[in-house]
Amino acid sequence: MSITLPSNSKMLTSDFIFGVATASFQIEGATTTDNRLPSIWDTFCATPGKVKGADNGDIACDHYHRWEKDIQLIKDLGVDAYRLSIAWPRVMDEKGEANQAGLNFYRNLLKKLKAEGLTVFVTLYHWDLPQHLEDKGGWLNRETAYQFKHYADLVTKELAEWVDSWATFNEPFCAAILGYELGIHAPGLSEPKYGRQAAHHILLAHGLALPVIRKNSPTSQVGIVLNMNRSYAASEKSEDQFACLLRETLDNQFFIEPLMKGQYPQLLNTVAPQYLPTILPGDMDIIAQPIDFLGMNFYTCNHNAYDADALFKDVKNSDTVEYTDIGWEIAPHALKDLLVNLHQQYKLPPIYITENGAACADEIIDGEINDEQRIRYLDGHINAVHQAIEAGVDIRGYFAWSLMDNFEWAEGYSKRFGLTYVDYNTQERTIKHSGHAYRALLNSRPF
Repeated sequence: MSITLPSNSKMLTSDFIFGVATASFQIEGATTTDNRLPSIWDTFCATPGKVKGADNGDIACDHYHRWEKDIQLIKDLGVDAYRLSIAWPRVMDEKGEANQAGLNFYRNLLKKLKAEGLTVFVTLYHWDLPQHLEDKGGWLNRETAYQFKHYADLVTKELAEWVDSWATFNEPFCAAILGYELGIHAPGLSEPKYGRQAAHHILLAHGLALPVIRKNSPTSQVGIVLNMNRSYAASEKSEDQFACLLRETLDNQFFIEPLMKGQYPQLLNTVAPQYLPTILPGDMDIIAQPIDFLGMNFYTCNHNAYDADALFKDVKNSDTVEYTDIGWEIAPHALKDLLVNLHQQYKLPPIYITENGAACADEIIDGEINDEQRIRYLDGHINAVHQAIEAGVDIRGYFAWSLMDNFEWAEGYSKRFGLTYVDYNTQERTIKHSGHAYRALLNSRPF
């Protein structure tokens, strides 16, 4: 099986970047090494019943000690770029001063990535908030936005030399809604009104940090990474169409409209005002500052039916469709639909697909991992990106999630998203058939 693109695809030119992505808490381990502070995810993992198998990030993929070999692994996959995140608790102490040991880890890592000719994309916040800030209210506390600005200032001053692209946040929806409204992710709070206020403070933090990053790292791109699923109505009935519209508004437009237009969706004022946060004068101007790129993480779609209490509810697709091991529908057409729809609604900056991938029930047999479903998934979605570009969407790069199997948040180590298989007992890495297929696509490019 292979991943192929039409020979005339713009994705096969030297202007288009292919990469792989990871996140600090998911791979680094070493959670108490070199003065790293506890994060909300360390606390969440230690809370009984929160993470499958009572798994935690203490060791993860031990990337903190194996990073040099992992860079070789990235090189072996033949990619142009690597996307990683910085662990806030690793680089600052409780007073907000630099922890040089933690900064040295990233400095050495980034230097080596650049020496190997890789383009480096760094995310400042991939969910691992220092626990001492959560103790003061976390993202429900407006002050945390200013603490983030200070953190972004310190990190970009120290590391700008080796970074091509900075993203302030990864998936504000997950950090705010899953963490503060639904309680599925750290810090595990579940109050309906909390999620949207946390989201507002995260978007505010993004805006506050932008000028600081630009000053410290003037030659780098600066943007943000959103995650979106394409929403569909469960039927043609007007109630279900309304349910779909509200889901789309809350999940997607709530996060992109402030960035692009300086406002939250107007629909909510009349239909669901309980979802609107408290906003102070000037906030929306800060949030809506121009960005150099928009990162888009995409995995699946959803189908929505009307619900009298919640207004919408998730229902399974009635068609015969395929699902991944995590129970997500495989729907490459939904990625094209989403990108084209956003392009029609907004004057978008250049887009990078910063995460896309599948959890499969991978097994290592005779030293090989035949993850045929993942190859089909990647082929479908990479071609969906091609189709979106053909339809006029400005997309500059694609990052497969993930470089390797890792800690999958509330799912612990039960779900494998990697192009590389990790044996968690030995930490041995083995490139899966999907990794070889991805490399073959990249090697087939004519330049």
